[in-house]
Amino acid sequence: MPLVTIDVIKDVFSPAQKEQLIAKVTAAMIEVEGENMRPVTWVRINEFLGGDWAIGGQPLRAADVQALAAGKAG
Repeated sequence: MPLVTIDVIKDVFSPAQKEQLIAKVTAAMIEVEGENMRPVTWVRINEFLGGDWAIGGQPLRAADVQALAAGKAG
């Protein structure tokens, strides 16, 4: 039973975007493992509060990720 866990920062992805992540990751797994595995393929999303996640020792918040996605990260 495959279990895929996606870790994200809270308030970065909308509910619709999270649904897309789940659907597309499931589709990718099924493409590899076969349709018969769909009923036992799990995808879950863990959300962490901004500041509870850091890269290179620097806290990362939702606004930082949104700026990066908009091409405005510095």
